[in-house]
Amino acid sequence: MKIAIFLPKTVFTERQLQKLSSLGDVVFTADDKEMTLDACIAHAKDADILGLDPDNFGGFEKGREQTTKLLFESPSIKGISLSTTSYGWVDLVYCKEKNIPVCNVPGYSRESVAEHTIGLLFCMAKRILLSDRRTQKGQFKMEMGFELAGKTLGIIGLGNIGTRTAELARGIGMNVIAYNHSQRTVSGVVMKTLDEVLAESDAIAFHTTHTDANKGFIGREQIAKMKKGVIIVNTADEALIDEAAMTEALKSGQVDTYTSEGTLFENTPLAGMERAIGLKGFGYFTKEALQNLFEIFVTNIEGLVKEKPIHTVN
Repeated sequence: MKIAIFLPKTVFTERQLQKLSSLGDVVFTADDKEMTLDACIAHAKDADILGLDPDNFGGFEKGREQTTKLLFESPSIKGISLSTTSYGWVDLVYCKEKNIPVCNVPGYSRESVAEHTIGLLFCMAKRILLSDRRTQKGQFKMEMGFELAGKTLGIIGLGNIGTRTAELARGIGMNVIAYNHSQRTVSGVVMKTLDEVLAESDAIAFHTTHTDANKGFIGREQIAKMKKGVIIVNTADEALIDEAAMTEALKSGQVDTYTSEGTLFENTPLAGMERAIGLKGFGYFTKEALQNLFEIFVTNIEGLVKEKPIHTVN
């Protein structure tokens, strides 16, 4: 059994490497940098199991097209283990047609991303990032912030990370309401319709899944229903938001500050806007989260090899 992993050997512990080597002939990439399609195909040649990381394929947006081409050229593939919770960057329909189970790594960054979300909410409410931007340009001026305690946080997407974000928000004195596509029961969280969450929230956090179905989920109509002056943090997927509509909302003051992780807003209507804070994705990047990630990743490969896949998304 050949296992082609699109990650360098150095990210795994010695114990994890021993487990992988016991499962078959394992090959790793030299690093996690973007590779040409031909190089990806060569790396996966004759492989039975793939361990995929989006960085080798140009990130989430480019990854779907590249991985589909890779699979088309790799007819021996029997299973795929992803290094991410998100799975929208892989063509699940194609994989299902070919009877290829796809496994993700759910919950590995639950604590890290939830803490990151709360940190970004504090940065917006206390004007920390805004003040730093101005200071770096020699243009510092005082701007009134506000306390999060007693305010209402609306969470859209109440999965692993959303649930933990709710717990942390309640810990600092926020009221928490939430919308989820399926009904959930979480202690201390009041479930609402999407329109109610938009209308009642002082701050909104997005923790939805990264899928095509959620593209443009929030546009002009939804933003118009929000409280004037709302702050928004999006650590889920930049494609959720209609960026032209968000630009208008920031200019009018309908949205006070918008922070999105996973994009720098280059070549978008939000580029250069002081209150549009675009960050490269790093909320997951903690020692603890990565330890969890690679442990689940290796366990998923083991399940695929033994034809008992776990954490399947298709």
